[in-house]
Amino acid sequence: MNVTGRNVPFFNYPWVYKEHEEEILTAMKDVMSRGAFILQKDMEEFEEAVKKFITAKHVLGVADGTNALIIGLKAMGIGKDDEVIIPSHTYIASAASIHLVGATPVLVECGVDHMIDVTDIERAVTEKTKAIMPVQLNGRTADMDSIRSIANKHGLMIIEDSAQALGSKYKGQNAGTFGLVGTFSLYPAKLLGCFGDGGLVVTNDDAIAEQLSLWRDHGRNDAGEVVAWGTNCRLDNLQAAVLNVKFKYYEKDLERRREIAQIYNDALSPISDLILPAPPMEDSEHFDVYQNYEIESGQRNELKQFLSDNGVGTLIQFGAKAVHQHKELGFKNISLPFTEKVYERALMLPMNTSLSNDDVEYVCDQIKQFYGA
Repeated sequence: MNVTGRNVPFFNYPWVYKEHEEEILTAMKDVMSRGAFILQKDMEEFEEAVKKFITAKHVLGVADGTNALIIGLKAMGIGKDDEVIIPSHTYIASAASIHLVGATPVLVECGVDHMIDVTDIERAVTEKTKAIMPVQLNGRTADMDSIRSIANKHGLMIIEDSAQALGSKYKGQNAGTFGLVGTFSLYPAKLLGCFGDGGLVVTNDDAIAEQLSLWRDHGRNDAGEVVAWGTNCRLDNLQAAVLNVKFKYYEKDLERRREIAQIYNDALSPISDLILPAPPMEDSEHFDVYQNYEIESGQRNELKQFLSDNGVGTLIQFGAKAVHQHKELGFKNISLPFTEKVYERALMLPMNTSLSNDDVEYVCDQIKQFYGA
């Protein structure tokens, strides 16, 4: 029961539309009046805009982030009897994409920053390992220098699951551009969200780009000839038109997320029981964009209930289960103690551009009240 009457939802879905309502309606009406629904100029314009933003050679709009991973793995030649190393602290889609191309996801620990633990990757390498899939989680990019060093040492490919990291950087380079393939999600609650499902797949390799283009459109080439087996996972042109409107404000949105993260950090860092994400300006190697603000608390469940009682929405990421904890999927006798500890403590606070400073300060005040601070 909300005892205060104040309400700060975890995510405000109507805001996705309301923020730029008039521009979005104009763009949608334009698409519909032209009957331009599939593989039209709006999607091409969006692809070009993202290409420039992240400095990538090829960007292809696809139906969702999961399909981006699946066709990315296929274009890389990953399949039966292959192994791909991923962190267990990720959404099930990361592992599912590997399984669905016939390969095996090999799960490793996350580190103190909740990213893939680079020290645990080499332990998992076998003669069947073909690739590493770092997950650029919560708007942060992993230590890609170390990951590329391991990949080069063992002759492995890299495919980045950057679903939560469009605009995030490591040493000045954008998430999604470090490996042979990178992917992003455009789900409504993501950093850049459309009005349904959407995704992007990225590569700097011409041959891989050609394969990705065939896979997303029934194996058809630019001339419309079917030259290979493919599937249907194109980004709808109507969604692309919406994204073109929203992308005009994207850098401003990222800066706002970093402002919110700084407010949280300033208010909550004195509380010794909490572990917070790195603040925006702490580490010159990382440019974090804060898809999520995931904290750790030794009293996580009690804090979550207290915040709910006071009108603050929170979320335990990925249904409160690491990938290896989904026993129904065949993950048995896997022990990842650090990741399991994180899942006992982790809690995501509201983090999106609909929040006012007053909203964020209210959340902080409630947390300080819980701790008697």
